[in-house]
Amino acid sequence: MPQTFPKSERLCSKKTLGELFKKGSAAVKTFYLFPFRVLYLPQPDPTSNVSLPAIVITVPKRTFKRAVDRNLIRRRVREAYRLHKELFQTENPLAGSATPGYIAFLYTAKQIISFEEIEKGMKLAIAKCIVNNVK
Repeated sequence: MPQTFPKSERLCSKKTLGELFKKGSAAVKTFYLFPFRVLYLPQPDPTSNVSLPAIVITVPKRTFKRAVDRNLIRRRVREAYRLHKELFQTENPLAGSATPGYIAFLYTAKQIISFEEIEKGMKLAIAKCIVNNVK
């Protein structure tokens, strides 16, 4: 599988983003795993053959005032996701049904951390998304 990050894997829909970030929604599942808080929704249509979820990456302006810092973190998170997104297809036999439809990665660390730490957290977050979604 080519390691790309096309537009189809980016979450842009305002309606879907609203559902994902709605307070108290029963459909949205969430967990913390340093340096992320991960929110995810199941596949909207279980019969669809989309194997990879659409994702959004958020970095708080309150913590990182300078856009340069937010962009650096966003680039590191995006790259870590791009390198490890194949876990959605290889780790579980029911890849289509166990893959979440939409995922939001909220960066929660208070400082800029190294790419290696972000990558380690991303691998664990993807694995946990798969495990939690199979249940």
